[in-house]
Amino acid sequence: MGTQEETEQRQHQAGKITVRIPSHQEVLEKSQSRSLPSLFRPSSSSNNNNPPASASSFSEAFSFVKNTEFYTPPPPPPQSSSNEQGTASNSSGNIAPATVTQGRNAIIVSRRQQGNPILKHIRNVRWTFGDIVPDYLLGQNTCALYLSLRYHLLHPDYIYYRIRELQKGFKLRVVLCHVDLEDVIKPLHEVTRTALLHDCTLLCGWSVEECARYLETIKIYENKPADIIQERTENDYLSRLSNTITTVRHVNKSDVVSLGSTFGITEKLTV
Repeated sequence: MGTQEETEQRQHQAGKITVRIPSHQEVLEKSQSRSLPSLFRPSSSSNNNNPPASASSFSEAFSFVKNTEFYTPPPPPPQSSSNEQGTASNSSGNIAPATVTQGRNAIIVSRRQQGNPILKHIRNVRWTFGDIVPDYLLGQNTCALYLSLRYHLLHPDYIYYRIRELQKGFKLRVVLCHVDLEDVIKPLHEVTRTALLHDCTLLCGWSVEECARYLETIKIYENKPADIIQERTENDYLSRLSNTITTVRHVNKSDVVSLGSTFGITEKLTV
């Protein structure tokens, strides 16, 4: 009986499937002891007596790709790049003096003045656009800011910030004011006050043609001496006599002729 029961129990156990779940400790031990396979293949050049354990660089690790049908060698680098750079540097060096010379002989106009009708009336002097702080660069130490009174009414602080941008880089700073309003007393008073407080010269023009003439005149007389606009006196006797006597109030040139013919010399006249 006992033998038959053991046989039946064995047959009953043989029909069951036992699933064993490993413990947490066993999983950690197996994961630490297992080494992951390397995804990199060593290059053929590194197959020597002491091959490296892993690739030393990216190119060595993927050097085997060159032997496949999917690899296409890159085009050779252009050899004329250095020559082009040298040519560019030489050309820029040659252009720089020409640009400086052109700037000395022409009015440099800021790009913010594009579309200003004044530019159409500047005909006696050359002008060109440039990246400058003022609106018009009229000389090495001379600049001009353009302001419309109509624009000043909309933006009363505009001229103040523009003058502040100039700082002290110019000896002569001109505020060219275009008077395009009928009631100009209050806005023109504000512009005049701002120009005087910031050591600027105010020039007012009642048309775009007049404003253009101001710019042309300042540029033309940039390097002229001051005696050009001074009064000239001839060296003859009558001219010197007229220049001397007309300094007296209410005496004109016709009086000088009558006095000279009557008294003859200046000594008798003074006596």
